Amino acid sequence: MSQYNTLNLSVGSMSCASCSSAVEKALLKVQGVQSATVNLATEKAQVEFSSPATPQAIAQAVINAGYEAEILNLAGDKTGEYPAATHAQPQGLGEGISVLLAALLTLPLVLPMVAMPFDQHWMLPGWLQLLLAIPVQFCLGGRFYRAGLNAIRNRTGNMDLLVAMGTSAAFGLSVYLIGQGSEHLYFEASSAVITLVMLGKWLEARAKRQTTAAISALQALRPDTARVLRNGVEYTLAIADLQLNDEVVVRPGERIPVDGQVKKGSSHVDEALITGESEPVMKSMGAKVTGGAVNLDGVLHIQTTALGAETTLARIIRLVEDAQAAKPDIQKLVDKVSAVFVPVVLVVALCTLLAWGLLGGGENPWEVAILNAVAVLVIACPCALGLATPTAIMAGTGVAARHGILIKDAQALELAHRIQTVVFDKTGTLTVGKPTLIQYEAVHGERAELLAKAAAVEVGSMHPLASAVKTRAEQEGVAVLEASDLQDLPGKGLSAQVNALGGPVRVYVGTLRWMDELGATGEDGASLQKRTAALQPSASTRSWVAEQAEGGVRLLGVLAFGDELKASAQSAVSSLHALKVHTVLLTGDTQASADRVASSLGIQHTLAEQLPGDKSQAVAALKSSGQVVAMVGDGINDAPALAAADVSFAMSTGTDVAMHTADITLMRADPGLVAHTIDISRRTYNKIKQNLFWAFVYNAVGIPLAALGYLNPVLAGTAMALSSVSVVTNALMLRNWKPQ
Repeated sequence: MSQYNTLNLSVGSMSCASCSSAVEKALLKVQGVQSATVNLATEKAQVEFSSPATPQAIAQAVINAGYEAEILNLAGDKTGEYPAATHAQPQGLGEGISVLLAALLTLPLVLPMVAMPFDQHWMLPGWLQLLLAIPVQFCLGGRFYRAGLNAIRNRTGNMDLLVAMGTSAAFGLSVYLIGQGSEHLYFEASSAVITLVMLGKWLEARAKRQTTAAISALQALRPDTARVLRNGVEYTLAIADLQLNDEVVVRPGERIPVDGQVKKGSSHVDEALITGESEPVMKSMGAKVTGGAVNLDGVLHIQTTALGAETTLARIIRLVEDAQAAKPDIQKLVDKVSAVFVPVVLVVALCTLLAWGLLGGGENPWEVAILNAVAVLVIACPCALGLATPTAIMAGTGVAARHGILIKDAQALELAHRIQTVVFDKTGTLTVGKPTLIQYEAVHGERAELLAKAAAVEVGSMHPLASAVKTRAEQEGVAVLEASDLQDLPGKGLSAQVNALGGPVRVYVGTLRWMDELGATGEDGASLQKRTAALQPSASTRSWVAEQAEGGVRLLGVLAFGDELKASAQSAVSSLHALKVHTVLLTGDTQASADRVASSLGIQHTLAEQLPGDKSQAVAALKSSGQVVAMVGDGINDAPALAAADVSFAMSTGTDVAMHTADITLMRADPGLVAHTIDISRRTYNKIKQNLFWAFVYNAVGIPLAALGYLNPVLAGTAMALSSVSVVTNALMLRNWKPQ
């Protein structure tokens, strides 16, 4: 277990990738901080620390760097308050009013410029232009100055510094020209740039809130109260006041408030927002239920088994938040580029200023030089670069969670698109995970009579195979006969006196060897063995049934048991093959059994008779051949192999050990989700590449055009605002993804 504590912070006032880098540097300077990751899109920081660092000291370091900081707990809620997501709305409303006010003040400055080509002269007097521009520049645009000064104090550069410098140059030039008696002013450029940047940030914030819709939807599943039955009296209590083993009553139409086990009642439950399962699931006594699911049509009494941060819903939220906070390798490269981006832009702007001022022609070369330098400063916004990766990661992990795929970190999402081989465990992953009576064949008498007599003997046994016989009898409506004098012979089987239709008869259910000892096989046994040789691939266990008859023991038939293949297993393998992914079956079963299962599903390669240690070595061997290997499992014995794989998948129906070890948790026991994960990973990675391509192209084209005088500051400001919004909008298209 890690010796470090993990702290989540909400970080405000960041405007671009350079800001997030500055916050990271400030956090890493705190003694005791081991690592710090700051996500511009979520405006959150994740810090690993130990003594002497404290949460308060870490938050103060962010504040000292000129940014806002607030401590969050691990589940993403404000300490002692409520989810941070609820605070996004008021901030967005205030921002919208500021944008509207800036637009109203800027419009009279811009309209005359628009009307001039149409021979309309609406130009306002210089003093009136100045009065309109001052509140936009210094009141509404004051945020750029404050953030720019913080950047200078931290010896870094950011978008706010570029905007503040550029608009100040245009504003200052206009004030100078008023003093010179000139009517050709540039207040419209400085005010329009500030308004456009504010508009872009407002649109960007609205779009970013949509990328966190998955977490917001999950947080909304948490009921505030629960009905608790104590000493026969029903109380309505806050969720925080519940205790383990409390009996919670949930009525039709209500959300289940806790994780627990059904103690009384039965009902269909809608778990779609938690597991992605579209069909309601029937829950009856003994079934596990998850907090946040909706009870549809019956009253359930639930015994509480998990509370607070240990509930499934809390763990899901934590996993999604952690995945969105982490940085994949491609983002780390972008951060390195962003760190030097602003200083380079300042140099380019200075060169533009000097080149146009000293070498440019015309009457006022320095006016042209200042405007072109301003255009360079304004268009060179590193926002798009900073948002390209995290917005795609947020949208990808969010839509995956909505369909029952929980991705633990961004690295797993990034790596999953390169998976070449998927290794499946068999039991519980491709199969149901418990023995089922798959087939039965009778030698003498009817098949129903064989099942009735076998079930009568098995009624008194707690063996898993006995349970399978009883379940099959119930499913087929076969009446179970009465039995007495049950005898259990370890290693052989069971026998009992059964009240059959023709009178009491001793019935034997057990191994073929025992049947040989009883003399029940002979020609009938040989015939039956041939008939059962072609049974379903998963029917690997046989129980033989015989009865006492005149002249000895007579063979009645055979019961074939197996771990039934999941209905979705074959389509899951086919989907992977369609994605050009190689499949391997890795199991502790015999080679013959593994081959039968692999053949029926179309799996390309089998590794059978593997111990847990052998499984991890087998995965390592596949990796050593240069393949990117994924492992899918659900049991404790799969944990070593899961840890050895490049990307590991665990079924949530399996053990907690497997879920903690795995990079990706599948909230439904459906192996088809593996192919869906690879698909959403590929689509997310493509979005990242698209975003980065356009962000780099935008700067690579925009900066030279501005330096050469082909873009005025207003056009530059428009292009800069649109670049960030377009990157976020492109990422949001992932929210429309649906599994094929």
